[in-house]
Amino acid sequence: MPRIEREALTGYAEALLAAAGMERDKARVTAQVLVEGDMIGHETHGVGLLPWYLDSLADGSLRGSGEPEIVTDRGATFVWDGMLLPGAWLLTRALEQAADRVATYGVVTAAIRNTHHTCALSAYMRELTDRGLIVQISCSNPAASRVAPYGGTKPVLTPNPIAAGFPTSGDPVLIDVSSSITTTTMTQTLAKAGERFPEAWALTATGEPTDDPREVTERGGSLLPLGGALKGHKGYGLGLMVELLGQGLSGKGRANTPAGPLAQSAFIQVIDPQAFAGIDAFREQADWLVNACQTNPPAPQTRGGVRVPGDSAARKRRAALIEGVPVADELWPRIAARAADLGVAVPSQIKEATPVC
Repeated sequence: MPRIEREALTGYAEALLAAAGMERDKARVTAQVLVEGDMIGHETHGVGLLPWYLDSLADGSLRGSGEPEIVTDRGATFVWDGMLLPGAWLLTRALEQAADRVATYGVVTAAIRNTHHTCALSAYMRELTDRGLIVQISCSNPAASRVAPYGGTKPVLTPNPIAAGFPTSGDPVLIDVSSSITTTTMTQTLAKAGERFPEAWALTATGEPTDDPREVTERGGSLLPLGGALKGHKGYGLGLMVELLGQGLSGKGRANTPAGPLAQSAFIQVIDPQAFAGIDAFREQADWLVNACQTNPPAPQTRGGVRVPGDSAARKRRAALIEGVPVADELWPRIAARAADLGVAVPSQIKEATPVC
């Protein structure tokens, strides 16, 4: 895969978005979040999304300029209407505001409605965990339906990711999971490529298990909740929680959102351990738990030992900082073609990678 130096790739993504009409500050933040997604291994939510974002700017479903509307603000809680502005910029600004206030309130909670795509949720975490803060984010899209309620056949929910970041004395614990068994982006990617899911991760429109993603994208089927056909009630419950927190608290959800273009609802919460037993006490517990998991005797089928969520992301991030950020072979020429249309220079690839021990 092509590997591009982090700042060069960020500048490239920023230039593309700005050339397509996104305000420079929004383009910069969006580019940073996309590149961070690639660095930590979320390739489906990295710079490969640029062609879609550029198309969305062109058709107006993504607004490149403006400010969110403040719906309510009580200090420890606030609600914004995102006005279909870039999700990466909105979430970054909301998290910055929450982090600024959390020393006063201990916990700051926010909901944002009408935000465009929010990228990989774990891509936001490190900025806050490095400051000794705990962060939670979840989001859903009330304008779309991909996941049927457990036991049903008609799609109602979306995959509804949940992410959380926790500080430790080393790498943060980063949890980022969908409430469905896979994501919409992965489903669309496989469907376009004519490929199948590894297992029966979906249902046909009549409720039969299937490994064909086109049953979802083209024929009215649905993705299974996390837990699949046997234990999907667990993912179903998580999906309901995400929708009620983001949509219910923001005041914009399925009850008053017609089907149509992307209009996500997000929930964020920032917690300052200093308002509780203190950051040192928190890290003591976090470090013990991380060590107990990582040193747990591995099962025969476990390769490389037991990991904690975030271990792989941290390893990939360190490699990307040294070797360059990887971009999929099939994506690089597609993005370069758009760059040519917009008059943006394509950055050079790193010729040789330095191994990371």
